[in-house]
Amino acid sequence: MAQTYLKTPLGAALIEGDSKGISRISLTSEELPSSEKIPAELQPAVLQLKEYFAGSLNNFDLQLNPEGTPFQKKVWLELQKVPFGRTISYMALSKKLGDPKAIRAVAAANGKNPLWIVVPCHRIIGSDGSLTGYAGGLWRKKWLLEHENPVKQQILFN
Repeated sequence: MAQTYLKTPLGAALIEGDSKGISRISLTSEELPSSEKIPAELQPAVLQLKEYFAGSLNNFDLQLNPEGTPFQKKVWLELQKVPFGRTISYMALSKKLGDPKAIRAVAAANGKNPLWIVVPCHRIIGSDGSLTGYAGGLWRKKWLLEHENPVKQQILFN
């Protein structure tokens, strides 16, 4: 399994994968610089994450290979359908998956997402619009949502 580190505005990201795809993108607790040498199979992920943080990419196109249960993988696939700059509630996600009563299981699968940002679990919010449940910290969730949907200042006076 190849590994590389990428310094991001939210901390150092560890990217792991092989010829079958990217299996994990996670934040590390250490402040690490970006890796100097990037394995070939991880180069597309590094490039696309850099473009995302630069504001020039809003749809990832990567071969993914996360480990998880069939249910978790089903949730992660549905997460990828939430458009850039948009949010939906855990309840709405549960309904899209066909079982509104599975909201806790959906939330748990969301929390186990091994592909930070690429599988956008940060776009899932509480039914009341609150920022709830984010393993990387709510401040990061807020940052990501603002990055994807910045408020444009309107000119009030000319």
